[in-house]
Amino acid sequence: MPKPLDNRAIILLRYLIVVAGILLLSGLIINKLTENTIVNASKWNERVAREMSATKAITPQRGNILAADGSILATNLNFYTARIDYRAEKFNERTFRDSVDVLSNALADKFPRRTAAEWKAHLLKPLDLPREKRPRAWKLMDGLTHADQATVRSLPYFRRKSGNRTGLTFEKYMTRFNPYGNMAKRSIGRVGKTSESDEIHGYSGIEKALDSLLYGQTGVTHKVHLTKDIADMADRPAIPGCDVVTTIDINMQDIVENELNNVLDSCGAEWGLAILMDVKTGDIKAISNLEQNLDKTGYIEALNRAVQGYEPGSVIKTLSMMIAVEDGIVTDMDEVLPTGNGWAYAGGRPITDAHWTASIRVGDVIEQSSNIGMARIITRRYDQDPGGFYSRIKRTGFLEPLNTGIAGERTPRIDSVGIRDGGRIALSRQCYGYATEIPPIYTLALYNAIAGGGRFVRPRLVQQLRGSVDSIIPVDSVGPGRVCSPRPAAIMREMLSRVVWGEHGTGKFLRNDLVKIAGKTGTCYMIENGQYNTSKKRLAFCGFFPADNPKYTCMVLTFHPTKNFFGAATTSGQVVKNVAMKLYSRGLLDNSSEYATGQASTSGPTFFASTDADQYARYKKPFALLSGKSLEGPSASAPRAEGVVPDVSHLGIREAIAIVEAAGFEVNVNGSGFVRSQSPSPRSHAKAGSTVTLNLGR
Repeated sequence: MPKPLDNRAIILLRYLIVVAGILLLSGLIINKLTENTIVNASKWNERVAREMSATKAITPQRGNILAADGSILATNLNFYTARIDYRAEKFNERTFRDSVDVLSNALADKFPRRTAAEWKAHLLKPLDLPREKRPRAWKLMDGLTHADQATVRSLPYFRRKSGNRTGLTFEKYMTRFNPYGNMAKRSIGRVGKTSESDEIHGYSGIEKALDSLLYGQTGVTHKVHLTKDIADMADRPAIPGCDVVTTIDINMQDIVENELNNVLDSCGAEWGLAILMDVKTGDIKAISNLEQNLDKTGYIEALNRAVQGYEPGSVIKTLSMMIAVEDGIVTDMDEVLPTGNGWAYAGGRPITDAHWTASIRVGDVIEQSSNIGMARIITRRYDQDPGGFYSRIKRTGFLEPLNTGIAGERTPRIDSVGIRDGGRIALSRQCYGYATEIPPIYTLALYNAIAGGGRFVRPRLVQQLRGSVDSIIPVDSVGPGRVCSPRPAAIMREMLSRVVWGEHGTGKFLRNDLVKIAGKTGTCYMIENGQYNTSKKRLAFCGFFPADNPKYTCMVLTFHPTKNFFGAATTSGQVVKNVAMKLYSRGLLDNSSEYATGQASTSGPTFFASTDADQYARYKKPFALLSGKSLEGPSASAPRAEGVVPDVSHLGIREAIAIVEAAGFEVNVNGSGFVRSQSPSPRSHAKAGSTVTLNLGR
């Protein structure tokens, strides 16, 4: 039987084991130290150098988007997400359960997104799990402002100083915020992460078009050794993005959006767009794109169709007629063109007019929107050179990029075709708005040039940049700066005025007592599967006001109305009329009323109040440039050829006398009121200096 070990031997054995363990551990440490500092030193030094040389990007502050008056349309704001850590070290479940009723009531009072019962259920739900499975970041609510964060901290139970006891934490994040909600949302645009990186960039509207300026320049940091730590130090600081000042006028934007929404709702249209532009500067004062909700309960901001291409319909006849007048294709406004019930040109399908007439005056083609008349005028010059029409349009600058600042902008498509491939037929359609694709913003720019005396200014949505590259965007002209000379522009303004104020105008619905509107209606069918769907129409109106002294140009497009109103004037035109009336009522058309002195002062046209639609003809402007035999004349104020009696029907005595005398005739007046008849008859020939008798009546 072996002798048992005494205590001394046991103690020595233990010491031996401990010392052996220490020596073994020391050996391992020395071995590892030798391996790291000598054997693998170069490897670790390389890794340290790589880590210390690593850089980190500093995300710049994105620039703001501002309205013309400096109001913020889009900016960056910090928001917070409130969370609860149910496994916090000092979280007391019993205290939490005792306080949950009071806390739920307080949350329901301050944040009524949930009822008190719903808040209580939400707060207690994580406690149903075992402690080790309870969430460490249970979302209480998100989208909290700095003030909301302070409110949450002040609620019962959460007001304790130590967050470790309540488990309450806040997660900070930055988001793009639009203070005016959906106002001009599509034009302003949106931001988000790109497919290439996690950086936040614009992907629509101004946010996309000017993303490089709004985003700024990314900064870079590098690692530095501190006494007790390693920290990041800026090697190149981030440069904040520029603030973009738009041309949007908040008041006008509000008017345009509301009026567009009201008309779309009243006619049940699928979508619509409206653009309001300053004649002199090209500043887009308002732009709205609305589309019907899927449940058809209202309208929301939709695709920016202002820069998308569509067949324009009859609104583009203005471009064709302007070229015809400028180039002398038409020289006599009294020339009569045969129309009838159709005209089969170049073997194609007969061209027809919506309103049948046996013939039409050249001066009435725009007023009555005659497809046949327009086609006959253009084909007389380009019959053997259809591609020449495209070249002529191109010389106006109409096909050049506008660079408005709106993302997704497209240029017009007007095919340049020759005789061999059916170009003559295409030509006859293009001149009145078919077989083309023209974005509404281009049509607006054309009408704006006519309103501005022929000067073509580039529509712009951005007027200034503020930041590292301060600059004011100049008012820029397109192409040669003019689409036509002043006199043809004046003739076109009168033609467009007659669309509303002429006896047979397609826009007579837009007459009103306060603001004289000029413009053109247009209708075009939607193309589906290569065929026109005649049940779905795009209805357009493009014009300017006040007609005698244009200040704003407006383009409206309405798609597929389903009730109440189905015409271009009663839908799109109604929007223009309502916008003009609202601007007038707010004194935004350079008009003012001094009722305190008993005088009304306006710089715009003055019309007589009337409830009888037939009476409007009495006050219509004398279309001087369209009444004579020739476009040639001494001046715009006296354009009639000598020997041609002007038409002064329905005019007041002062206007009538001035026009007849300017034409070189003496005047004899019978009666009082407005001109009911005249002798010799209008547009007849009479000897210069002879007497024209005007018979007045009421």
